[in-house]
Amino acid sequence: MTTNAEFFGELLRHYREEALLTQDALARQIPCDRSLVARVEAGTRVPSDSFAKKCDEVLRTGGVLMRLWGRVDWYPQVEHPDWFQRMVDMEANAVALYTYQVMLVPGLLQTPDYARALLSQRADGDLLDKRVRARLSRQPRYLAQGGPTYVVVMDESCLRHSVGSPAVMRDQCAHLLRVGKLPNIRIQIVPADRFDIARPDKSMLLVALPGGEHWIYSESRTRGHFYNDPEDYAEYSRIYDVLRAETPSSHESAALIGKLMKEYGEHDPAAVERGDLDQEQPQRSQRGRLPRIRPRVHLRRPRP
Repeated sequence: MTTNAEFFGELLRHYREEALLTQDALARQIPCDRSLVARVEAGTRVPSDSFAKKCDEVLRTGGVLMRLWGRVDWYPQVEHPDWFQRMVDMEANAVALYTYQVMLVPGLLQTPDYARALLSQRADGDLLDKRVRARLSRQPRYLAQGGPTYVVVMDESCLRHSVGSPAVMRDQCAHLLRVGKLPNIRIQIVPADRFDIARPDKSMLLVALPGGEHWIYSESRTRGHFYNDPEDYAEYSRIYDVLRAETPSSHESAALIGKLMKEYGEHDPAAVERGDLDQEQPQRSQRGRLPRIRPRVHLRRPRP
C-alpha cells in the first residue's frame, strides 16, 4: 500500500521527469544534496515546506506540491522515548508555550537538516531516521494556521553553536525568519554583547494547559523533569517576563538572525559559487569572537 510520503515522492518524480531534469540537476537548482531529492522521491525522507515550495518554482507546478505537502500526514507512526512522551502529550494539548533556550535551537523550530545533523551525533541509519521523524512530528500543530501561542527567547549561542555545516545553519536561520512571521509565534534573541540582561543559566519551558493548569519543564540527558508548584511557576514566570521585556523585540531579533544567516552564507562555498552573495564581503569585526561573560540568574531548583 502506498503511503502519503511515497505518493508525494511519486508526484515529485513525475514533475521532475516532465521537466527533463535529473535528480542532480533539480538538487542544484533548489539547492540541496542529490540524496535528499532521491530519498524524498522514494518516500523515505520528510521534506521541509521550503523544499516543496522551491520544487514548485523550479518545476513550474502551479503550487501543487506545496498544497499537497500541507495535507500529507508525514508522521502517522512515530515513537518517542518513554521519558519524553509526557512532554509530547503536553505539547499536543497546550494552549501556550513559553521557552528560554541556550546553545541549541528548540526542537519545535528545527529544520529537518538541523535535526538530522544534531541527532546524528548519537544515532545513524534507521534509528536516526526514526528519531528525526519523531522530532519533526511535534511541529505541525505549532506551524499550522491558528496554532497555539509559542513564545521563544533564545540566547545568541543557539545560532552561534555550529550544527552540521554553514549551509545547515544558514537554512536554519532562514526557517526562523519564516516561522517568526506566523501570528502565533514570537522569536526573540538575547544578543551576546548585552551585559545588562540577566539571563537564566539553563533552558526552561513554561507550559499552559487548558483549564488553567501550568507546568515547568526541564530535562537532563536521559529524562524530563516536571514541576507544577504554584509558587515555583510564579517565580519562573516573573523571571521569564523580565527577560522577555529586556530582550530586543522580535522585529529587532529578526535583523540579527538575518545578519547571522548572511555570515553563514559567506562560509558556504556552494553559496558563493552560485553567486548568491557578492564575491567580496567586508570583514566582520564580530566574526570569530569568543563568547563574553555575562550575568546569569541562578534559578532555585523547584521542589519535586
